[in-house]
Amino acid sequence: MTSEVKLSRVENEFDGHSYPAAREELVESCAGTTVLFADGDADLGELVAEIDQERFESAEDAFASLQNVLPIEALGEPGQSDGDA
Repeated sequence: MTSEVKLSRVENEFDGHSYPAAREELVESCAGTTVLFADGDADLGELVAEIDQERFESAEDAFASLQNVLPIEALGEPGQSDGDA
């Protein structure tokens, strides 16, 4: 895997792995890859380790599960309103 990747390209990183895959396999494979967020970054391996799911059937499955453990910094611009005015 590359050493740095934008969040929008993480699924492409997962594509390089064979499936089905155990979570621990993806953790090892993704360790050391930095995911760049709208405001900050995180280690992809550490994020995958936080996923409750033990096995992934596809890159899409892994990416969808990753969405549930992303920090608030991963989405949107800091301080941006959701339009609740």
